[in-house]
This record gives sequence, C-alpha cells and structure tokens, in this order.
Amino acid sequence: MAKIYDVFIPDLGADKDVDLIDVMIKVGDIVDVEDGLITLETEKASMDVPTPYKGKIVEILVKVGDKVNSGELIAKIEATDEVESNSNQADETAATASKIEELKEEVVAVSTPPQFVKEQSIQSVVEEVRVPDLGAEKDVDLIDVMIHVGDIIVKDYSIITLETEKASMDVPAPFGGEVIEIFVEKGQKINSGDLIAKVIKTVVIEDKVPTPTFAASSTPTTVEKSSNAKPTLQEVAARSADIEEESKVLSKKATKVYASPSVRKIAREFGVDLGFVKGSAKKGRILVEDIKAYVKEQLNKPASATGVGFGFNLPESKEIDFSQFGKINRVELSRVQKVSGPFLHKNYLSAPHVTQFDEADITELEEFRKEQNEKAKDFKLSPLVFIIKAVEKALKIYPKFNSSLSSDGQELIMKEYFNIGVAVDTPNGLLVPVIKEVDKKGFKEIAIELAQLSQKAREGKLTSSDMSGGCFTISSLGGIGGTYFTPIINSPEVAILGVSKSSIKPIFNGKKFKPRLMLPLSLSYDHKVIDGADGARFTTTLSQILSDLRLLSL
Repeated sequence: MAKIYDVFIPDLGADKDVDLIDVMIKVGDIVDVEDGLITLETEKASMDVPTPYKGKIVEILVKVGDKVNSGELIAKIEATDEVESNSNQADETAATASKIEELKEEVVAVSTPPQFVKEQSIQSVVEEVRVPDLGAEKDVDLIDVMIHVGDIIVKDYSIITLETEKASMDVPAPFGGEVIEIFVEKGQKINSGDLIAKVIKTVVIEDKVPTPTFAASSTPTTVEKSSNAKPTLQEVAARSADIEEESKVLSKKATKVYASPSVRKIAREFGVDLGFVKGSAKKGRILVEDIKAYVKEQLNKPASATGVGFGFNLPESKEIDFSQFGKINRVELSRVQKVSGPFLHKNYLSAPHVTQFDEADITELEEFRKEQNEKAKDFKLSPLVFIIKAVEKALKIYPKFNSSLSSDGQELIMKEYFNIGVAVDTPNGLLVPVIKEVDKKGFKEIAIELAQLSQKAREGKLTSSDMSGGCFTISSLGGIGGTYFTPIINSPEVAILGVSKSSIKPIFNGKKFKPRLMLPLSLSYDHKVIDGADGARFTTTLSQILSDLRLLSL
C-alpha cells in the first residue's frame, strides 16, 4: 500500500520570511532522493531544498513568491511499498554517491539539511587534506597559510598559497568542515601529496530518514555529537553565506541562474558572468565543470575586436611592507581617483595606443589672442579656445577621428556632432567636462563655457550630463610645463590631443632663422581605427590651422 509523506521546510536558523524564488516540481512528477523541490533565497545566499523521499508528487502547498519559514509544509509525496521497504538500503547505497557529490559541490546543502523530524544527531568523519599534484615541480615554496585550527571552512576555500619560479597559486579545500590539525607552516618547502591538514566533515543523521555518511578512503575516526556540539550547522551555513555574499557575480543574468555558493565563488575568481554559462545538471544547475568549460572556450576564442579579454587578467600585485625601509604614511585616494584609475587602465589595455608628435607655429595666433583680450571685457581668450576650434575643423576633414568602434568591433559609428572634452586638473583628480556643439559656437561662447565648466569641475559641481557625450578630448598641460607626453584615450573615443607648453624656437624660413612661438602637440589614437598616415595628416592639418586661423573659415 502506498504511503503519503509530508515534506517540510528545513530549519532556516535565524532567517524568517524567506523568499521562495522557484518551484521545480509539479503535481504528478516522479522524484528521486535528493532531487530539488524548491529554491529559497535569503539576503546572503540561495539554496535548493531537496526531497528525502522517492515517489510521486501528489500535492504542492507553496508557490513562487511566497514568504516561507522553518517547518512549513512544501508538498506531499506518494511513496510505493518498494520504496518504503528499501529506503534504508537506498540511503546507504545508491543515494550515497549522489549525496556525496552534492555535499562536495554545495556545503550549504550540508549546512541546512532537510529536517523533517525534531530529533537528529551529527556524525563527523576526519579526513586528510593533501597537496595536489604539482607536476614536475619539486620543493615548492609555501608562502602563506590561510587557515587555523578551529576554523570552519567550505569547499574551494583557499587554505595555503604556493609559489614556483613561474607563478603563485592557492590550494583550495576539497571539502568543507572544521580544521582540527595543521601540518605545514609558512616558509617550508613542500611537494605533491604532502599532508596539509586534517578536517572534520560533518553530516546530519535523521531518526526516520537516515542521511548517508561519507565513506573514507582509509579507516576514519568517527564520533557522535549532539546537535548543539561544535561545529554547529549554523556556523557552517553562516560561513557559506558569507562567501556567497562576497563572491556574487554582479549581473542581472547571474541572479537568475542556479548555482551553489561555492560555484559562484569560483565564477567570481575567474571573472565569469554566470548568466552566460550553460548548466549541465538537472534544472540547468551550473557545476564547477561548466565554469571550467566556459573559461576554456573563451580562452580558445580569437581576441575580441576591443582587445579586452582573459588575456589581460594580470596577476595581483604583492603587498609590500615599505615600513621596513623607513617611515611611511598612508593617504587614501580621492573618490575621483578610485573611479578613474580602473577606467584609465581599461582604456589603455583595450586600445593599441600610437602617439604622433608635432609642433604648431602659433606666433600670429598669440598676437591675435592678446589683441582680442585687450578689447574683451566679460571674457578671456586662452590658447585652448583656439585649439578647440581648430580640432573641430580637423575632425570635419578627418571624420574617422570623430567616431567610435562598435561593441563587436565590426563597425565604425561615425558621429555628425562635435562635442569636445577638456581635461581639467582639480584638487580631487582629473575630470573631463564636455563642450557641446562646438561647430555652432564662436570663440567668445567657447571661452565663456570653458571657464564655467572649469570652475564647476574645481568646485566639484559637475553633473553627469556635463561630462558625457564627448567625441574627442584635449588634455592641456601648457600652463604647467613640459614638452611632449603620451595621453591615454578617453574610451569610447578613438583619439586624444595632448598640448604642452609653448616656447620660442629658432625656425629656418628658407633664408634665415627667425624666433617663432612653437606649440608641442601629442596625438594618441586607437590603431584599430586609425592608421599612422592618418595620424600624421591630422596633426599636420591641425598645425596648419593653428598657424593660420584664416583656414577656419574655409
């Protein structure tokens, strides 16, 4: 005779009103032991609730969007006589393999097992953690030990760091549990197979629904503990949840995938967006093997047109204790520096920079500028005003410089508007306000707007609109000094002009040397879009315009 079993929400610890984000079953489904029934999500982690019974779903009492708590009824399962008579044997044999794999993959599943009865006990198994196969490497340096006796660790938690002549690598824990003994220390030489530590793995044993214990490779030390003994399930669950919180992939796609906290942690370490990974397990669940396959696939792909990919994942810088050499003082970076630093780094790596140097004779321009400033009352013309107009003219002649590369690298997006960004040095860092529609403005309008934007930048009052929509950027160091430099392109733009301090130089006019005021120009451009010949033509044309402002009217 078939028997109906009730399946309840397991003990959720201190969590209340937990979100139910998925129901993976429907009435009539045939489920096996450890098949997922529902998925719960707290602020720190998500987890699947498995079934301890094999049978047919006859009733479902929850739905997506419900707020659930410990002990609430999930579903009713109709088990056959065969299942009832062989339940213990199934738990200890066939279910053992799947249980071990699940426990190895997701410590949260161990940490919060289904508790369908009030009384339970915890059985622990002591297992060894050894150094993995290091190939041909011998006597490898152990440079860091990241665990201590008494620590509660989860699978894939880094426990030691090794360093060879070629690279450094973290050794992850092959399973979760409590560290009871450590056999290595920082600074020693180790080899493949050396013993690192001993760890107690913890499993829940239910009175009515036995949970399979681990089968150790050697004769394990087995101890019985009460449910409040150390390490507690709540401690393990909390540690798993912390790692999940730290390692979530910040993507809307990733929040909708099914993956354990340990898998999400590995994805985070590889820089993989789980939204792009296809899960091979039941219900599309993502396994570690799926992440490895995805990474391998990406590495085998040709470099993207933008040049950004796994190839630029540079090794982290090692922490250096500079105080050993003398007195030091730590100063926190400004908010602007914290934001702009990674952005500049990305821009430099994603675009193959070429910088073209040239000089412009601005002797007549400077004379004209001084004459106009003597007449002007409510504005002041700086050399930068004329450079902005000259750049706008050059962009019309060479439209490639007023473009952006499409995200797939297959097209150029040609812009028919002319917005010029100007880098401004502020106490908090470099900011780039944008002067819009330069082609529709004269010298006076540009001078007034440039002064206003520069003042707003120094006062920290620029809006996002003030700094967006640029086509080309000018970085002027003329008021400070120097000759030439290599400015970094302000992506998604494809070029940037660096302007240095002008100086008097003897220039031969074919008959004799005459003193001329020369302005150094440094043009950096994205070689994926612009050839060297075009770069030289641009700077030559720009220099000609600055040397003879009458060319602006042509």
